[in-house]
Amino acid sequence: MRSAKISRKTAETDISVEINLDGTGAYDNQTGVGFFDHMLDQLARHALIDMTVRATGDLHIDDHHTVEDTGIALGQALAQALGDKRGIRRYGACHLPMDDAQVRAALDLSARPYLVWNVEMPTSKIGAFDTELVREFFQAFATHGGITLHVDKLHGINSHHIAEAVFKAVARALREAVETDPRKSDAIPSTKGAL
Repeated sequence: MRSAKISRKTAETDISVEINLDGTGAYDNQTGVGFFDHMLDQLARHALIDMTVRATGDLHIDDHHTVEDTGIALGQALAQALGDKRGIRRYGACHLPMDDAQVRAALDLSARPYLVWNVEMPTSKIGAFDTELVREFFQAFATHGGITLHVDKLHGINSHHIAEAVFKAVARALREAVETDPRKSDAIPSTKGAL
């Protein structure tokens, strides 16, 4: 079973994450940040990764620490669940439309974290949620998950649609990358022999 549990506690947040890479996309995410919970639900559902997140953070200040630290914990859980990455496809990509928005995501589970982010939001808020936190989440997730991640917004005029398209596109790319390659299920997908 490719699964992991991570607990992370700081002076700012207390977070627990549980994932199963071979799940059905079941989710139960409670961070105290409604829009962010909705996005985590999309990530789980479209990646087919079972995900349970519990986060308590300093929301009286703002949502930043909770969102960023959840990205850190989820990245750590992903890396732990993948182990030596034997048998995975490694790469994934998705070109995803959602109403006015169109987002392209491509990733490599390379253990070389890097984020290329070409996503401009037309508004600074989605309800009470700061749109800049979408990037903060994926920066933390990519860094601690060892992911090379490229995300590009091709079109979009509605910030909610753009953010949701980003989460769904990354999820679909992640689903492809973590899947077992039926032609090489016993091999590490690198000529180096390690990732």
